[in-house]
Amino acid sequence: MRAVSLWRKQPFSLACRCCSRTFVADSASKLQIFDRQRKRAQRDRAAWFSPAQDPLLHSVSQNLVDRLQDCKKTFPTALCLGGSLQPIVSSLSTPPVNGGVEKLIVMDASYDMVQACRNTRRASSDNAVKTEFLVADEEFLPIKESSVDLVVSCLGLHWTNDLPGAMIQSRLALKPDGLFLAAILGGETLKELRIACTLAQMEREGGISPRVSPLAQVRDAGNLLTRAGFTLPGVDVDEYIVKYESALELIEHLRAMGETNALSQMNNILKRDTALATAAIYDSMFSSEDGTVPATFQVIYMTGWREHSSQQKAKRRGSATVSFKDIQKQFGSQS
Repeated sequence: MRAVSLWRKQPFSLACRCCSRTFVADSASKLQIFDRQRKRAQRDRAAWFSPAQDPLLHSVSQNLVDRLQDCKKTFPTALCLGGSLQPIVSSLSTPPVNGGVEKLIVMDASYDMVQACRNTRRASSDNAVKTEFLVADEEFLPIKESSVDLVVSCLGLHWTNDLPGAMIQSRLALKPDGLFLAAILGGETLKELRIACTLAQMEREGGISPRVSPLAQVRDAGNLLTRAGFTLPGVDVDEYIVKYESALELIEHLRAMGETNALSQMNNILKRDTALATAAIYDSMFSSEDGTVPATFQVIYMTGWREHSSQQKAKRRGSATVSFKDIQKQFGSQS
C-alpha cells in the first residue's frame, strides 16, 4: 500500500453550464442501490465545474495507465468507460506510454461529460489516436462482443448497481487475451467524513442512517474479477491523503468530481443543521497543525484478462512432484 499526500490550496473555479441532455437507459437493474439518474445529473454538473487539472484524479489515472507499460503486447482498440474521464483519455492519447492504443472509444452516461471531453480533444493538437465518443450507461454496454483489446474504467464502476454484471459485459467486449483495467474507490474512502457525520447525526437526530455510499472492500476485488470470468486476476491498493482548508472545501471537491451521494433512498439528504454540525466536528477532530484537514481516498486497482490459449495456466491439483516437507528439510536446515 502506498500513501500519497496531496494538498489542495486553491478552490475550484466554476464554469457556466451551456448545454445538457438526459440519457435514459432501456432497462433497470433489479437491485437499485444507486439512483443512476441522480448520478447522471451529478456528472453533468461535474463536467462544467471540474478544473482542468485535478491532482487526485491525475494521480489515479496515471497510476492506472502505467500498468500498460508492464505489458509486452499492444492494445490497438481501447474502450474508456465513464468516471475520471478527461485525465484517463489524455493519458491514453499519449503514445508511446499508452500501450499502443490507436483507436479510443470514450463512453459515459453523461452527455455533458462526453461533450466536455470532446471539446478538450478538439482543442488538442495531438491527433495520434483516433477518438470516438458515445453516450451510454456502464450497466448496459452497447459494445459488440470481442471487439476491443482494452477496457479501462477509472473511478466510475463503483457507482454501478450491478458491478459483477458490468464487469462481465466488459469481459465479453474484449477480444481473447484482451485486458481489463479498473480503479474504484475502496471502503476506507472518506473514513473521516463517515465518523464526523455519524457523530453529528447522533447528536442532532438521535440516530444514524446511511449518508456515504457503500463501497467495495479490498478482499472483495479479487472475487469480483474471478466471478466476472477474468483470468490472471490482480489487485493492489493505493491510499491518497488529500489535505483541505476545511470540510466544506472537501464537499466542494466531491461535487466537482461528481462523487457526491447517489443512494436511491430519498431520505438520505442531511438536514442543514446536521450538515453544519458534521463540518464543525470534522474540522475540530481532524484539524492538523498547519490548519488543514485530511481526507482519505482508498483506490483499488483491478487487472484481469479475457481467457486465451497462450496464457499461463495453473497446474492440475495434485500434479506437484516436490512436497513442502522436502523443501522445508532442504532449506530449513540452512536457516
